[in-house]
Amino acid sequence: MSKPVFCIGAAFIDELFHTRDAILKATTNEASVSKTPGGVARNIAHQLASLEVDVELMTVFGNDGDGDWLKSQCRQAGIRIGTSLTIDGPSGRYSGILNPDGSLFTAFLTHSPVEHITPDYLEKHQQELSTAGFILSCANVLPSSLAWLLAFSKLHGIPFLIEPVSVPPARRIAEMELDGLWMITPNEDELPVLGKEKGTTTQEQVNALLDRGVQHVWLHQGAKGSTIYSRDAMVSLHACPIEVVDCTGAGDASVAGFLLGKQLFKEHEECLRIAHSLSAEILQVEGANIPGFNRQKLLDRVTRYYPDPCTIG
Repeated sequence: MSKPVFCIGAAFIDELFHTRDAILKATTNEASVSKTPGGVARNIAHQLASLEVDVELMTVFGNDGDGDWLKSQCRQAGIRIGTSLTIDGPSGRYSGILNPDGSLFTAFLTHSPVEHITPDYLEKHQQELSTAGFILSCANVLPSSLAWLLAFSKLHGIPFLIEPVSVPPARRIAEMELDGLWMITPNEDELPVLGKEKGTTTQEQVNALLDRGVQHVWLHQGAKGSTIYSRDAMVSLHACPIEVVDCTGAGDASVAGFLLGKQLFKEHEECLRIAHSLSAEILQVEGANIPGFNRQKLLDRVTRYYPDPCTIG
């Protein structure tokens, strides 16, 4: 049996406003609204659970109705939350405003309680963390806690991934010591911040991270696909040609698909095919998850999106 994946970071209520027409500033815009469980770490954990990967979510819930609902959604999805924390306060909420084509216009994050995952809290859960096959954390976690996780992962030989989430949290970790980090997963907006704006080209910015000791930089390039840069190799894959309904959670799904590939002992190229296929499926629905979707359905989609001799399964 594969070791579990530990996902550490935020769990939010996702409130998404889908506008009907091009957004007009300083006036009323018509929109429909949906409520789903969200948060990068929680979304990735949810996807992994649906793909039949053993997963533990370490997050922070508020002691309100939203927190109770988020816990129930996690349990129903098959996510273990025994190392999570409940605080006396409100749960986090992510409010996104989407353009008619499903792309993000802007978003607001309120009451994020993830700062309660401190190095002291992590210290108390060393035994559980030591059982992990992979540890993933979103960059909303305190930089001091990310530093603790990096040191812990190096000590125990556990691959550690950091998902930057967005530009503001990426900026907070730009000065972190990253030597020994197994993978970081920026998009094209986050990469220059993480590379501390050294160089004007993508390769120069990637090199800045590799020079700091990051083993793999997985650059998400939207409709162009993605590329994994390592010191001695580079692997690229084009995106699946689809019609986008909602971009929410697509990047998170991509990371989950990649980790599934690693749990199946696949090389980077095959992991990217799985990652892109799951992302494509999420882009074609509203919200960050697809009820009833599972590992076999995803692997079937891979052969549809990327019909070549490479065997996955």
